[in-house]
Amino acid sequence: MTQLRPSIGILLLILVACGPGEPRDADGAPASHEAHASHASGDVATAAAGEATATLAASPARTDADALPKALVYKTPSCGCCSLWVDHMREAGFEVDARDLNDIIPVKIDAGVPPRMSSCHTTLIDGYVVEGHIPAEHVKRLLEERPDVVGIAVPGMPIGSPGMEGIGARPYQVLSWDRQGNVEVYAEVDPRR
Repeated sequence: MTQLRPSIGILLLILVACGPGEPRDADGAPASHEAHASHASGDVATAAAGEATATLAASPARTDADALPKALVYKTPSCGCCSLWVDHMREAGFEVDARDLNDIIPVKIDAGVPPRMSSCHTTLIDGYVVEGHIPAEHVKRLLEERPDVVGIAVPGMPIGSPGMEGIGARPYQVLSWDRQGNVEVYAEVDPRR
């Protein structure tokens, strides 16, 4: 039996932890039978991946410095920590369009998320990819500074990050990556403070 690379294995573990569930629309209501059939066939994931590319390509620079752009979040239907992160972003003032997919890997691939940067949800916002449980303050910083990166990520699901609060919180890093695959530490976070 072939072994999976550690980063692919971690991604699969994250997706299994979030688990499959009944497809839901952006408001959390059960999706229609037709939508469920599309989820099962993978059509929704494929369409979402194409939409992810279009969203990133068509995101114009903001003109109103005080207005926060809309965040488009792709997550699995049964992932509670993803829903908690969506709540965190809304509480920080972001308008969030949360879309449930049974398979978000095509979205991650289309958005250019390196496997080692993967988490349980992928967000497209104002031309950037925001991967995982990133504190809203760092998303706001990204949008203000507008660095030449594809996006920022908190790989995995660290305890203590927004949506993953709990006993055993530890420091973690927010990482950035560019089109050449260079990874840098974007922020150090210690949720115990």
